[in-house]
Amino acid sequence: MEAPEVPTEHLHEQMEHHAHQHKARWITGVALSSALLAGLAAVCSLEAGHHANEAMVDEIQSSDKWAFYQAKGIKAAVLGSKLELLEAEGRPINPKDKQKLAEYKKDQEDISKEAAEREKSSEEHLRHHVIYARSVTLFQISIAIGAIAALAHRRAFWYVSMVVGLAGLIMLLLPR
Repeated sequence: MEAPEVPTEHLHEQMEHHAHQHKARWITGVALSSALLAGLAAVCSLEAGHHANEAMVDEIQSSDKWAFYQAKGIKAAVLGSKLELLEAEGRPINPKDKQKLAEYKKDQEDISKEAAEREKSSEEHLRHHVIYARSVTLFQISIAIGAIAALAHRRAFWYVSMVVGLAGLIMLLLPR
């Protein structure tokens, strides 16, 4: 006597089809979230580069200002020595020389303020650069973990990926 056949083949096909559709939706979610994270990483990378460049420009300009400050200081020292020698010899001092010495000192004050402002601006740009660069790093790590989740078919990795991506986003949104 033969065993009765139970029509499970059709049921098995439906289960596989449902499981495949479920996995496909989940993988689509991983792909979309990774694409969004990649977009954020690209924008943050661009901003990080911009702020690094601006920091460098401000630092160079600050350095130039400090060199100009020193040049004015040297000119003031030379002129001051000249005035001291003339005074020591009892010779007359040109009032224009005294005025020029005062101008050098005033110029140095203005130049030092400009140089300090450029230094402060450079530091601010570097601070922004670091924030953007750290966000890029977290986004890239998140994308890599998302790829591992898709390849290994492990939702837990995807959740970890989303947490790391959220950390990158929070870093961007924290007060500067």
